[in-house]
Order: sequence, then C-alpha cells, then structure tokens
Amino acid sequence: MKTIDDINFSGKKALIRVDFNVPLDANYHITDDKRMTAAMPTLKKILKDGGSVILMSHLGRPKDGPTEKYSLKHIVPHLSELTGTKVEFADDCIGEEAKEKAANLPIGGVLLLENLRFYKEEEKGDKDFAQKLASLGDVYVNDAFGTAHRAHASTAVIADYFPNAKYFGYLMGAELSNAEKVLNAPERPFTAIMGGAKVSDKILLIERLMDKVDNILIGGGMTYTFVKANGGKIGKSLVEDDKLDLAKELIKKANEKGVKLLIPTDSVIADAFSNDAETGNAYNDHIKDNWMGLDIGEDTIKKFSEVIKKSKTILWNGPMGVFEMSKFENGTKAVANAVVEATKNGAFSLIGGGDSAAAVAKFGLEDEVSYVSTGGGALLEYMEGKELPGVKAILD
Repeated sequence: MKTIDDINFSGKKALIRVDFNVPLDANYHITDDKRMTAAMPTLKKILKDGGSVILMSHLGRPKDGPTEKYSLKHIVPHLSELTGTKVEFADDCIGEEAKEKAANLPIGGVLLLENLRFYKEEEKGDKDFAQKLASLGDVYVNDAFGTAHRAHASTAVIADYFPNAKYFGYLMGAELSNAEKVLNAPERPFTAIMGGAKVSDKILLIERLMDKVDNILIGGGMTYTFVKANGGKIGKSLVEDDKLDLAKELIKKANEKGVKLLIPTDSVIADAFSNDAETGNAYNDHIKDNWMGLDIGEDTIKKFSEVIKKSKTILWNGPMGVFEMSKFENGTKAVANAVVEATKNGAFSLIGGGDSAAAVAKFGLEDEVSYVSTGGGALLEYMEGKELPGVKAILD
C-alpha cells in the first residue's frame, strides 16, 4: 500500500482530497468536526516534512453551482485552529485565483479550495476538470475514505495525472488495514452485527460474511422481514414483502454453513412512529395489529450481549432500533456497551460508519471500541467485495 510514509514532502505541494463534508448549523457553525480532525495526522506529517498543503473537498449536495450554504469558507476559522496556521482560501477550486494562490503557497502553507461539487464535472468524473485540479500540486494524496466508492474527478480520475506521485493518507490507510483485518485475519469467534431498516441494503454484505463469520446478529427494521418469512405476525412493523423468500434463503444458507444467525425474539413496540407513542413489549411473532416494533427487547438484548462478549472480532453495521428516539435507544445502547466490554477483554471491534458511528458517538463510546470507520457507504461496498474507484486509482 503506497502511503505518505513512502515519501518526504520537503519542498513539495501536496494536493489532498479530504472529506470535510461536516454538518453546519443555521449560523454555519460546525456541529461535528470528526472528519476534519481525522485528516490532521496526514496534514501534519506533510507540513512537518517541509511541504505545503492544498485541500480539496465537497460539502453537502449543491444542486445549482455556488451556494452560500455549502461554501467551505465557513470551515476556514476552525481549520486554522486545527492546523495551527492561517489557512488561505480560494473562492473557486479551479480558475485564476486557485492557480495563483497555489503557485504562491509558501512552505508550511495550507490552502483550502472552494467546494468541488459547485462544478457538475466533479461528480461526472470529467477529465478536463480533474486535470485543472491536478495542475495545482506536485503530489496527489487521497485521504477521503468516505468518498472512495465514488468515481469522481477528485477521488479517482485525478490520480491519472500523478502516475508516480499518488499516495494514501493515514486515514485511508487505517480504514483499509482495519477492514482487511476483519475480513481476512479475524480472531475467532467472529461476530457480525447487522442492523438498519432493510434486508436489501445489507444482502450482499450478509452473503459475503457467511463465509467468514461464526455469528450474525440481525437487528433494526430488517428484523421483521425475517420474522414474517418465518410465519410470524409483525403488526405494522417495517417489512419488505418482496424480500421474504430472500430472508428464508439467508436462514437456510446460514444453517448449511454452520453460521449462527440470531434473529430478535422480542421487541419494544409502539402504536406510532414517535417518541410520544404508547409503548409495550411483545414477542416478535405476536405483535398486535396496528403496532410496530421499534427496538429489540430485553430477551434479545440478553442473548445478543452474551454472544458479543464471547467474541474476539466484531463488525457492527447498523443500529438495533430507532436509537435517535430515547424510548427506542436501549437496544442499540446495550449492544454498544457489550461491544465495549468485549473490546476491553481483548476483542477487535470495527464500527462500520453511518448510523453505527452516530450511535457510539451519541453514547460517548467512540474511544472505547477499536476503530470507528468514517465511511458508511464506502466501507459497506469494500466489505461486500466491490472495487472502490478511489482505492483502485492509487493502486494502479
């Protein structure tokens, strides 16, 4: 793997694709800077070597060109704090100002370019656009794992213009090595915790993990597709009726491969999708009409926790219930605590980005697991065995 440890950046301008797609409030204040802090080790290595840094990122999903709401200028003050230097800003990512500021950037300087997605060419993977970006630096570094599954101009195409000067940043390196550790060298027992709303979102991952894991714990909304497939009465719980046969097939495959597939036996149920709803408890095959399951119940928590605590490798992707609402957070919180306990006892735990990362953050447990991925969709696709354009571009 070609990482930035393979090069001394002295006197070089490093063009770095970062993922600074951070949430901003109505006053453009950053509400969570994790994606920025995650990139700091890469930036600091380059600056310490005596190089300078030109940063490219997207922010949000602007539809029609430049938009105040999605301007990266809002993050400049905080970026200056994190880097300990006054960050220059170019109000375009290509064009004369960007060229001039990049050309005049001194050793130790940091320049942030305006939002790449203000140009449609970015998401289209346009070669001319990529070439204009490439002309700004001497070396290309990709440290944006969260966008590695996109074949965009700045994440994949641009690497063609740096045939002998393209590298992974530390964040990308860590993401890939931790994913590889789980996929190819897991200590056993290996448990995958699969949550979320739909079986269809996780089908490829579940199928691939069947050949690798000892246990698969199912949670979240997709629970009820499995329960209904087994003939259970699920009330008005979330279900994918067109995936019932698929759920049966997965149960059959798990049995054939000797994988323990645990489907929740009970739920916290509610009469509405609301934190103010009337709630109760029910076995999953007997949920009342007009009621829905919104979290795993106590029996399931107990069974899941026992399996997790005995595990030596844990992959967690997707919550156990609607953890954003306090009435339905208990299952996800209990699973998170079990993962933390297993980690303390020597297990390796990889939290798979997206909602799982949000959950451990909500419960203040990020520092008590082995690794929290910054890339939800990218990690999912990598785990499914798909080739990530942003990774392939560096390896080619």
